[in-house]
Amino acid sequence: MFSDLERTLLPAIISFLIGLAMTPLLSYYLYEYKAWKKTGGKKALDGNTAEEFNRLHTGNETRAPRMGGIVVWGSVAITTFLIAGLAFIDATPGLTSLDFLTRSETWIPFASLLVGAIIGLIDDLLVIRPGGSGMKLRYRLIIVCLVSFFIGWWFWAKLGVWSVNIPFSSPLPLGWGVIPLYMFISLCLYASGVIDGIDGLSGGVFASIFAAYGIIAFTYNQIDLAALCAAIVGGLLAFLWFNNPPARFYMSDTGTMALTLALGSIAFMTDQLASGVGVFVLPIIGGLLVVTVLSDVLQVFWKRVYHRKLLRIAPLHHHFEAIGWPGYKVVMRYWVLSVALAFAGVLIAILAVK
Repeated sequence: MFSDLERTLLPAIISFLIGLAMTPLLSYYLYEYKAWKKTGGKKALDGNTAEEFNRLHTGNETRAPRMGGIVVWGSVAITTFLIAGLAFIDATPGLTSLDFLTRSETWIPFASLLVGAIIGLIDDLLVIRPGGSGMKLRYRLIIVCLVSFFIGWWFWAKLGVWSVNIPFSSPLPLGWGVIPLYMFISLCLYASGVIDGIDGLSGGVFASIFAAYGIIAFTYNQIDLAALCAAIVGGLLAFLWFNNPPARFYMSDTGTMALTLALGSIAFMTDQLASGVGVFVLPIIGGLLVVTVLSDVLQVFWKRVYHRKLLRIAPLHHHFEAIGWPGYKVVMRYWVLSVALAFAGVLIAILAVK
């Protein structure tokens, strides 16, 4: 039999090693089929040409392939099914204790990860076509709404989630309002996927976030969920190994949509179902994701109301690049902040249940 700590850490190690092993083959095919945007440049949120962004990043968009997120969710999926398959074949206590794919804790987050991965992969495949621009934003938002509506409904109707917990206070009763709350959180998290904008940035930030939720789940005795979070961290570390400047590939939608949809469900799993405060600490642990979304929203608001830009470029990490910070400086400071925010969120989550 493995201890709870071993059950949590082994999937992380396996996922990391699988991610490292699969990357050379994935890279070969991504470069063989030229899986990058054929024309560089982006439009701003208001539909105009994003001149500052294009000045800084047009060359990068056509230099390296998209779909590097396959390393993340692919390594997690292989790890999950490998351990579950071995436990099914050899039902000894040791192997079965390692199987973290369980209905009570990980079915929803793991399914969210795979659904997001598939949707994002379709979008990436549309982007890399000659003249392709990907799935229209409104269609992607509609898909996220539909998926999150179903998951939110499942939490409310099937799992009996009717409230969110507040630290050091009584739970906030929501009833069926859990569904729109889950949809809102999912949309915000999906919007934060634009943090995948500088080599190494998104991988480091997401690794801190999922590591924090892994610690929280472990503290709440949700060992299977902690193991899934650890496996995701392992996949992210393997991705980061090849995403340091100059990046071999970019995470793109197949990675960010998978991670953000999974993150929302993990936050809810560590809330009422665990008598914890997983939803409350999400804006703290994911503080940089919040800042990313808010900077986009404020930029649009400023341009419409005051007819000028608040930032040189939105989101905020590109603004720092535009004012002269080198990319590695932005990435390293974001990493430091993401770790600090993760510590703060974990501390609140642990103290709130004592």
